[in-house]
Amino acid sequence: MPAIECHELSKTYVSHKKQPGLLGALKGLFTREKTLVEAVKGVTLSIEQGELVGFLGPNGAGKTTTIKMLSGILYPTSGEARVLGVRPFDRRPEMLRQISLVMGNKMQLWWDLPARDSFQVLRELYDVDAKLYQSRLDHLLEALQLTDKVDTQVRKLSLGERMKCELVAALLHAPRVVFLDEPTIGLDVVSQKRIRDFLKELNRDEGCTILLTSHYMQDVEELCDRVVVIDHGTLVFEGTLDSLTRRYAASRRLRLAFEDAAPVEALAAFGEIVESAENSVVLAIPQERTAAIAGEILARFDVVDIAVEQVSVEEVVRTLFTREPTSP
Repeated sequence: MPAIECHELSKTYVSHKKQPGLLGALKGLFTREKTLVEAVKGVTLSIEQGELVGFLGPNGAGKTTTIKMLSGILYPTSGEARVLGVRPFDRRPEMLRQISLVMGNKMQLWWDLPARDSFQVLRELYDVDAKLYQSRLDHLLEALQLTDKVDTQVRKLSLGERMKCELVAALLHAPRVVFLDEPTIGLDVVSQKRIRDFLKELNRDEGCTILLTSHYMQDVEELCDRVVVIDHGTLVFEGTLDSLTRRYAASRRLRLAFEDAAPVEALAAFGEIVESAENSVVLAIPQERTAAIAGEILARFDVVDIAVEQVSVEEVVRTLFTREPTSP
């Protein structure tokens, strides 16, 4: 049985339009114009036990709304979902004790108390055995290098330390499914790396299912076996990062090195000049013509080194997000 599955999951928000001015305010007392906003449109996906899946999309694509429905915070307008075999929006205690949600821009810790006090409250809420709680807390604090920070007021911690404490709070009860919404947002590269390494170990050692959203492609590339891409509320891709690159990267990079000055102007006839230096050029060329163009350049110019490179995942995702919305 999949850990997470949903079928045609949709969420539509209803808002009311207010006309400007005093007259508009008076009219609003009697008649109000409704506006429907489709945040999520018929998302269908399945995530197996133990998978670590990246959930990608531009701002406003519907990622957070989908996660809130899967974690039971929001009730869907239509469609069905199951997390560990249970409808999440029924909010059954047996399911809630086995899932966890971390949102990078929200806090569950008390601002003016040491993190340890918040952890103790969460232990009581989740009814975690005292010995198991202490053992797990010690393990999490050591893994995230927080042993000397746990008794400091949360408001005195750095952003990276607070986010690590949020992860500890979310994992104290050993959840089987973890939803992570931008867990590394705003963090420096050192803190990002520490959290990525921790999540990788957590997934490997405990086999918990993780659904991760992030705008940092490094997070996704290092952690995720599979990615799901949502845009304008619609699922547009599901598969590996390699298959995403093959499907949406229309070009490749041809990196050329020359013993003498690079013939930049002549090379521009073969493709777009992406980078150029005194003795080197990087060309963007059509993927299907890679071999033909490389052969012609080697025949016409004195090339001392050549390399064919895939377009970066970050560039592929950026291209995908900026295209016009289409049906999946």
